[in-house]
Amino acid sequence: MAQTVVQNQKGLKTLQPLDVELRNVFKFFNQEPAVHGVDLDVRQGEFFSILGPSGCGKTTTLRLIAGFERVDAGKLLIQGQLMTDIPPHQRPVNTVFQSYALFNHLNVWENIAFGLRLKKISKSEIASRVTEALKLVKMESLRSRVPSQLSGGQQQRVALARALVNRPAVILLDEPLGALDLKLRKEMQVELSNLHKDLGLTFVMVTHDQEEALSLSDRIAVMNQGKIEQIGTPSEIYERPQTAFVADFIGDTNLFSGEIAEIDAECIKISTKTGLTIIVNRSEQTSLEVSQNVIVSVRPEKIQLSLYPPNIPTNCFEGRLINVMYLGTHVNYVVELINGININVLQPNSYGSLPDRHTPIYAWWEKADCLAISQVDN
Repeated sequence: MAQTVVQNQKGLKTLQPLDVELRNVFKFFNQEPAVHGVDLDVRQGEFFSILGPSGCGKTTTLRLIAGFERVDAGKLLIQGQLMTDIPPHQRPVNTVFQSYALFNHLNVWENIAFGLRLKKISKSEIASRVTEALKLVKMESLRSRVPSQLSGGQQQRVALARALVNRPAVILLDEPLGALDLKLRKEMQVELSNLHKDLGLTFVMVTHDQEEALSLSDRIAVMNQGKIEQIGTPSEIYERPQTAFVADFIGDTNLFSGEIAEIDAECIKISTKTGLTIIVNRSEQTSLEVSQNVIVSVRPEKIQLSLYPPNIPTNCFEGRLINVMYLGTHVNYVVELINGININVLQPNSYGSLPDRHTPIYAWWEKADCLAISQVDN
């Protein structure tokens, strides 16, 4: 089985087995690439998410791993074995669909046992494994109910149990929480995370929900137009996006187009197309050059507001409030800067009175709280 080098938080490097490998994988529909040269490794025991907007190729990628679609070019391996000619039912994976795909005429116990019966497993073994799966998803007391008598969250658990009972190496999750309401989705995120930690299995999830991917995943692959834009931990994806698409798609951000005017050992000076001068910490951004076109990303929660001119030498701009949205725990401010550009600012609700619209205000942020991203012309 293939292995990859992983560096832990203490900087120690270890070898970790790979459960899923995609090597320059292509999939075409009507001669158009739905998946375009995808490379990725999923480590054993990892919760790995494929994130992106509708039509980006993420579900097709999951279906390639499951065997429901055939790879047109490239290689796909599961636990080191090439999957080119291996049908779905012989792959060491099980898929949990958004629709759950439960059998309405069978009760919970029978739904979970269905696949085992097809494999001609003994009755005693089926009983043992179904009981174990029901316990894992906390559905023992509902074993005799049919799907129509279950809530959406309970149906989700049955679908998970049906996948787990086969003891696959990899669980594939296709928008697993997409059909649930917000409160139940939050609860199921916690349960799914706990289940992954308890089982130690490899989970590969497809989702368009950024918060879901950030909260559940060990690593995330962000897809766009059939290609992978970036793979990294949730904090890497959010704090250090490598492309403008990733910065804009993951959470909220303010983007400024500009050109690098100066670079020194510590800072990068950027002149935006709207006349602002923004200073960014150089940090690890050593590949940027003077006159290069860049996008500056500033997260709304990184921006500070002041009614009076702050004693800040850089990245401080005068403006006025044009909208104030009360969000309960936070307040979202829309500020029109003096150059006419609107920015979003998110601040914790401090229970103070909110300023009125059209109030003159100053918006500022630290050099370390913004990021310059190389702008690639399409």
